[in-house]
Amino acid sequence: MALNLVKLCVGCTAIEDLAAWIDFRLDERRRAGLSPEQFHTTRMVPKRVEELLAGGSLYWVIKGNVQCRQILTDIRTFTDDEGISRCHLVLDPRIIVTEWQPRRAFQGWRYLTSEDAPADEGKGKGRAKLPPELRNELASLGLL
Repeated sequence: MALNLVKLCVGCTAIEDLAAWIDFRLDERRRAGLSPEQFHTTRMVPKRVEELLAGGSLYWVIKGNVQCRQILTDIRTFTDDEGISRCHLVLDPRIIVTEWQPRRAFQGWRYLTSEDAPADEGKGKGRAKLPPELRNELASLGLL
C-alpha cells in the first residue's frame, strides 16, 4: 500500500484556485525556459520517501476539507540560499477530485495512509459538478 501526504492548501478557497495556480506556475516556468514541472516546496523532508513514491499522492485540504489530490512523482532535497534543508514535492499537475473529508488546521504536512485517505470522486457527479461559490456556500452551511 502506498503512503500519502496531506497538506493545507493555503490561499485557495476552491479546487479551481489550485488549478489556476498550477497553470500559472507551469506557464511561468515555460516562459523562463525551464521544464514545466509542478512542485511544492517544504522545509521538512519526509523520511518515508520510498513508500510515498510507490504510488502516493499529496492530498490538499481546502476550506477545512480534503477535496483533491495530486500524484507524487518525486521528492528532491536541496539546501536553500540560507543553508536550510528543504525539499521539492514534485507533483503530477493533474488534480484528482476526491470525496470531501473534514480536517482541522495543522502546520506542515502529515502522513496519510491509504486506508484513511478519501476515495476519488466519480467523474461528472457530486460536488465537483457544482459551481465553486455554491459548493463553498453549501459546505459553510454544513450541507456538504
